[in-house]
Amino acid sequence: MSNDLALDLEELRQLQAIAKRPRVLSLISSEIRNMEQMLKGPAFVPTPAPIATGVKPSASPALTYSTLGSFSWDQDAEKVKIYVSLEGVEQEKVEAEFKEMSCDVKFHDVQGKNYRCAIPKLNKEIVPDKCKVVVKPTRVIITLFKASKGNWLDLQFKEDKLKPNLEKERDPMAGIMGLMKNMYEEGDEDLKRTIAKAWTDARSGKATI
Repeated sequence: MSNDLALDLEELRQLQAIAKRPRVLSLISSEIRNMEQMLKGPAFVPTPAPIATGVKPSASPALTYSTLGSFSWDQDAEKVKIYVSLEGVEQEKVEAEFKEMSCDVKFHDVQGKNYRCAIPKLNKEIVPDKCKVVVKPTRVIITLFKASKGNWLDLQFKEDKLKPNLEKERDPMAGIMGLMKNMYEEGDEDLKRTIAKAWTDARSGKATI
């Protein structure tokens, strides 16, 4: 391709040398300039190198959340519903993470703030893929589907304080005394007085536990 252009260019220059009429000379000169440009190829325009300013882009600040510790809940045999009173929540700005034994729901940009409702350890296992979050005008409903049907005693997992340990099971009397101690610590004043009297009578032999 370049050889043909060079030969054409040479011939045009020969014609330019013998041409006499101004119009012909102008046409030949214009064509010669075009061919010379084609032979040279497109002009190279250097790309300016970026100027280093020494300033690194600032990292995005970590989001902060206000914990929603107050909420209500109810249940049936198959699911648990958590009711969070919060206005101004947008469905597309809700981020939910459900696992077998936990749930973590984040509400972004609610009247300029971020909120979070998290239960790190649920009472029993759930089915993460079936759980969902529904936004209402004045509240948010978090629905957890139980892995097995039944009734939950509480929403969050709690150690059973009333369950005697293995050492106490070896001694029936020690197990009963431990149970009474737990009842005393968690009971009201009337129950404490009743247990204290029964405890005193048992130690003195007046009553049989």
